[in-house]
Amino acid sequence: MFLVLLVMMFLMFCCLSSSSSLRMKMISRILLLLILSSCLCAATFVVNVTQSSYQAEENHNITLEWTFTTKTQGSSRELFIICDFRSSVKSGVIYLHHDGDEFPESQHEQFSGRVQIDKDVLREGRIRLHVSRLRTEDSGLYWCDVKTEDGFSNAECRLNVTAADVSPVQRTTLDPEPEGRGRIGLHVSLLLTAAAAAALMVKLFLTLRSKG
Repeated sequence: MFLVLLVMMFLMFCCLSSSSSLRMKMISRILLLLILSSCLCAATFVVNVTQSSYQAEENHNITLEWTFTTKTQGSSRELFIICDFRSSVKSGVIYLHHDGDEFPESQHEQFSGRVQIDKDVLREGRIRLHVSRLRTEDSGLYWCDVKTEDGFSNAECRLNVTAADVSPVQRTTLDPEPEGRGRIGLHVSLLLTAAAAAALMVKLFLTLRSKG
């Protein structure tokens, strides 16, 4: 695209420097101004990520955020947003927004019912994408393309979702077993002690009776 613009600019300058008619020079100047203005708009419209990398645990929720240049304060008119997910094994659209309307039917089945966006902050040039009930397969790149009347740009961030730690659950299920064994041993020792004391008392009783 940039090469095409350079070629068109070169042709415009050639027309301006040639001995063409006044009308051709005027048309060339207008086209040149349009090209320069479009280049300027493209250069001033930027999409950024507030964080390039995110870390989360499965079954938790997370919010990914982008910002984009906005000149039309208080309005999201002529706004097109498409956010997609990319990994080494799959890719697909997770959110689509066009002029205030959302299109959930275009959402990848992996993220069905798990993605929402804050519409109230779009007018401020902010995209806050909420992903709930995270899975380990949600790890990958999250790419957001934005187009407005001011231009077009995109940015990406990476999300890494780790498996939930199950060791605390295992400890709680295994802990009662040693405690139960300890109680059984205590009861056995008490019974043995009582039995020994009883036997000693019987022996002492028999000894005293025989002497009497």
